[in-house]
Formats: sequence, C-alpha cells, structure tokens
Amino acid sequence: MTLTPPPNKRAPRLSKKTTQLIKQIYQSLDYEGLGPIYCDEGGNEFWEDRRGPCQKMGSAIAKALKVRLPPLGRSLYVGAGAPEIPPLLMEHLELNRAVCPYNLRQGEVDILNQARGESGLLYFCGSAESATGQFDHLWIVSVLNDPEEFPNLSVLFSYGRADPLAFDISAFATERETGIRLFANCMAKLTKPGLLTTSVEELPWVEHWCDIHHRPYQIEEATYPTALVGDPVCFIRIE
Repeated sequence: MTLTPPPNKRAPRLSKKTTQLIKQIYQSLDYEGLGPIYCDEGGNEFWEDRRGPCQKMGSAIAKALKVRLPPLGRSLYVGAGAPEIPPLLMEHLELNRAVCPYNLRQGEVDILNQARGESGLLYFCGSAESATGQFDHLWIVSVLNDPEEFPNLSVLFSYGRADPLAFDISAFATERETGIRLFANCMAKLTKPGLLTTSVEELPWVEHWCDIHHRPYQIEEATYPTALVGDPVCFIRIE
C-alpha cells in the first residue's frame, strides 16, 4: 500500500447540462417516499435538511471523478441511491461512460427511476454481483458498514459500540462472510489497473482483498465528505 497525492489538476466544473439535470432530478424526487426508506422516523425532516448538501457534496465528488476516469469506460455502482446522482450523471453525460447503479431496495429504485426525466440514467434493483462484463471503475461507498444490511459489522468496525455481553458472534461471522463474498465478487469485475471509490471505513476490506490477491494499491490522501452519513470517500488505484 502507498499513499499518493491527488492528481495535479484543478477540479473542473460540471457542464451546464449536467448541473441542470442534477438539480431537476433532486427537485423531482419523491421525498415522502424516500423518507421511510432512509429513516425509521423523521424522514421528511431528514431530507429537508440533507437534500441540499447531498446535491452539493455529490457534485464535488463528481468533479473529482471527472479528472480520474477516462471517457468511454464502464462503472459499477454498488448500493447506489440518491447521493450517487451527481457522479452517475457526470460519467454518463460528460465522459460518455456506461454506468450500472445497483440497489437492493425496489421502492427506492422506483422513485429514482421515476425522477430521472430525460437523463437516460437507469437504476437496477438487485445485487451488483449480478452485473455482467468488466468495469474500469468500481464504486462501493457505505455499503459494507451499512447498519441495515450489516448491523453487527457496522457496530463493531465503524461505530465501535459493540456490547461484549450482547454481541452476536454467530451473526457477525455470517455477515463477515457475506461481506467478503460481496466485495470479492465485485472486485472480480474490476479491470486491473482500475479505480475504486470507497469510504475510509471500508478500507479494511480493500486491504484484505489486495493482500490475498497480491495486488499493489495506491490510496489517494485526499478525501471527500458525503452528505448522508458523513463517511469520507477516497479514491484507490488497484494495480
């Protein structure tokens, strides 16, 4: 593993068309429908507070990706939702790349696709493991530390609040194997060299996979905040 500085390029602006479509989609989203998907309660207040930062921070990550990805490639997005709209649109519209965003929640996929307008962006319901072909960019952000899908993993690794008397070791072992399999199956679709976008909290999964497969990797020092859960995002070059 090596730490590298970000590319010596100033982050470009997004095109006017991309910026307008990002704004239109966020304005068109059914936030009443998204509320209970993201929150047990207070979903309307949550999105009233987060929709602006979601658009702003997502656009910042999109600008960063714009100088790191080549045109005409393919990107696989694991667990993509509303926060991924800006980078997805940037790749599709400005780099003419094929983007494949996967999400396990049918209700969220329906809401996202209903709001897409004429953008051409299409979300798929299902596991990203079912995606076919190879990709030169893999996005897996706040997936393996998701408290809904991996409650025991997220408590132990991301939040550090595991109760030693109540912690379910058996459930943790099952989630760990599920996480290892999911990450391995998605990494198998990444061409080498390739770019991985992930959260800092998920770096242990990257290190584990690279060590097992004897793959060198370079982690950029720069990180980018996300709007919903605050996990900092980083870029990793897998050799």
